[in-house]
Amino acid sequence: MKIRDITDSDLSTLAEMNHQLIIDEGHSNPMNVSQLRARMQEWLISEYRAVMISSGDIDVGYALWRVEPDFIHVRQFFIARQYRRKGLGRTAISELTKTRWLGRNIRLEVLTGNSVGQAFWHTVGFKDYCITLEYRDA
Repeated sequence: MKIRDITDSDLSTLAEMNHQLIIDEGHSNPMNVSQLRARMQEWLISEYRAVMISSGDIDVGYALWRVEPDFIHVRQFFIARQYRRKGLGRTAISELTKTRWLGRNIRLEVLTGNSVGQAFWHTVGFKDYCITLEYRDA
């Protein structure tokens, strides 16, 4: 496994992966791939950092986060469907916590309907911290 910093040439791949993440987790985000690319580009020139996760020469996922005063906020973490359940996500989280996020508390959100995502995060050592509630005016 390789974890490398994102470059501008990765933006289209990130946007495609982000779109797949939105579908997989059941998020209500209506953005298309082009809009996701533009948003990712803005995030990366401002407060976010990202890495590409590769297995051999194949990009299999990514992680996107920002550094807060008291913790790392992981905004997105994704492993492509065909590479899941092979230990790549677990290995990537282990590597990130030993290198990029060393010694920091880490927080992230998982949608309540994303039971697979919740199970993954629990498996790699995360504990429930809070529930965010939302009211939508129909």
